[in-house]
Amino acid sequence: MRNNIILISREITAFIISGLVLVFCMAMVYIDVNWMNDALHEASFTEITQEVMLLLIASCYFLCAWQRPQQRSVLLLVGGFYSCMLIREMDFLFDFIRHGSWLWFALATTAASLAMALRQPRQILPGLVSLVQHHSWQMMAAGLLAVLVFSRLFGMHQLWEHLMMDGYNRVVKNMAEEGSEMFGYTLCLIASARYLWQTRPQPVSVQALPVSRHVEHAQPLSASR
Repeated sequence: MRNNIILISREITAFIISGLVLVFCMAMVYIDVNWMNDALHEASFTEITQEVMLLLIASCYFLCAWQRPQQRSVLLLVGGFYSCMLIREMDFLFDFIRHGSWLWFALATTAASLAMALRQPRQILPGLVSLVQHHSWQMMAAGLLAVLVFSRLFGMHQLWEHLMMDGYNRVVKNMAEEGSEMFGYTLCLIASARYLWQTRPQPVSVQALPVSRHVEHAQPLSASR
């Protein structure tokens, strides 16, 4: 009974925290649209929040990979994947070097993550199986689908041009697309936080010697006296 109440309370708390994170993220979209005069561009609050979330996700996976040798390979791969997504989101910075140069940085990150993960190749397959079997994977997969598939299709300009016809406003399309991406990144952040927290190594408890053994050793001493 007590364990059931604790479990339900913990899930309700996680639900409320997730809702608050979503409210904060959508507040960034509201600020860009309503306060910043439709400033949905690379330096907007929305874009910066997305990049910060990706940075947090990738950093957490790399930090846990350093702390958890038994899970290192899969954590490095997942961290490298989100790092590549971050590089893609920040492509406007790499365009100062050369247009489209973000791809080479993403490929270099992929190669580095694979090289480090392959130092312990036997961990990769079991680690990936453990990840997809964890209940947080469903939320993470939904977030990735929202970012990589839904937001791209939902943000097609042909759809919005046909919907608004002569009153077509690109800012409306951008808000719909960026809002969908924000939602997906938020799901990935929440899912990653829960996965890394729930799969953390448990501390090994040192068991004390049974009291009866101390008593058995103490009895001969008292008898000898």
